[in-house]
Amino acid sequence: VAPATPVCEVPSSAMTGTVVELSCKETEGSPPSEYQWYKNGVALLEKTGAGSARAANITYTMNKKSGTLLFNTVTKNDTGEYFCEASNGIGLSQKCSVKRMQV
Repeated sequence: VAPATPVCEVPSSAMTGTVVELSCKETEGSPPSEYQWYKNGVALLEKTGAGSARAANITYTMNKKSGTLLFNTVTKNDTGEYFCEASNGIGLSQKCSVKRMQV
């Protein structure tokens, strides 16, 4: 079954230095969807190891299975427009509407 349009939870504002979690979920896809987050239209990289993440200055953890995007300490650089995409290899992938997070 192709995925449904996912529901995205993105806080509209966050305080610098706080922990912020964005979530994305859809329940109709079978097999279960994987989720990809985008910021300002660019796919976010999945954190693979401490070395590469530090080099890229990545401050978040993206879980493609659960759809969460977790910022341990948000910075002003994390301000932007976020959306996620659900895909399971069947039918078209589905995106939620873009939501802006101001830090």
